[in-house]
Amino acid sequence: MQRSDFWHFTPFRVRYYEADAQGILFNANYLAYFDTCIVEYLRDLPFDWNAEKAAKNTDFHTVRALVEYAAPVRYDEQIEIGTKIEKLGRSSMTFRFAVFGKGESNARSTGEVVWVNADQAAHKSAPLPEILRERVGRKEKLSEPA
Repeated sequence: MQRSDFWHFTPFRVRYYEADAQGILFNANYLAYFDTCIVEYLRDLPFDWNAEKAAKNTDFHTVRALVEYAAPVRYDEQIEIGTKIEKLGRSSMTFRFAVFGKGESNARSTGEVVWVNADQAAHKSAPLPEILRERVGRKEKLSEPA
């Protein structure tokens, strides 16, 4: 993945406690970073996730998470993570991520997280909010969200 594949980026600086004994970003922390990226992506879309949860008693559940490591990210290094929604299903969204060194154009790592919207009372999947579909479709230039 290339930097040009993304409209949204979240900056980070690797903190001491996030690195392993070799001074490299610990593998599990990528998912914590991706979680932050999702929140910032939705905020910038804009989509008020908290208002939607309160109004419809739905929330998103992570059903898949994947990280592929190509090159290390080191302690105190500045990085930027590109985030996009690659696919919209009836009740699910697939987020894609790419980790870039600050100013770099080639990804050092990539990832994927799949969220399913769920009715919290029924514990069953629920359709994605229409406003979210519209905004993602425009921002990601999806011709027809599925």
